[in-house]
Amino acid sequence: MNEYKPYRRKAYYYETDRMDIVHHSNYVRWLEEARVDMMEQLGCPFDFTEKHGIVSPVLSVSCEYKYPVRFGDEFEVNCHLLSFNGCKFELEYEVTNLTTGQLSLIAKTSHCFTGTDLRPIRMQKKFPQLYDNLLKALEDKGE
Repeated sequence: MNEYKPYRRKAYYYETDRMDIVHHSNYVRWLEEARVDMMEQLGCPFDFTEKHGIVSPVLSVSCEYKYPVRFGDEFEVNCHLLSFNGCKFELEYEVTNLTTGQLSLIAKTSHCFTGTDLRPIRMQKKFPQLYDNLLKALEDKGE
């Protein structure tokens, strides 16, 4: 399916709350970590695009919490590109607690590519290599 690897790490103590589980807000941070990792694997490291005046703000986030992750649990985030129209893109995520084997979160985010002035840009003109890489990731998903 996708050529990129899931993002993995352990839950840190500071990410937990009084109930000894990871606070819900930290899952959104993990989505961002996984998105940055996936984009790097697709040949689009954030430092490179930002150096070229391209940013990708978050337009929306939707999360469905299934089962908690606790301090020290290892987890992975599978991130999949759902759509890309040359400017906007949508991603889907699954966070799995590898320690327990349980699905912890299902989420979606939407983004767009803009200049630093936050005006939408067409990636095919501004950064054709990334445009091609994103289209290929969509094609690979269909296989």
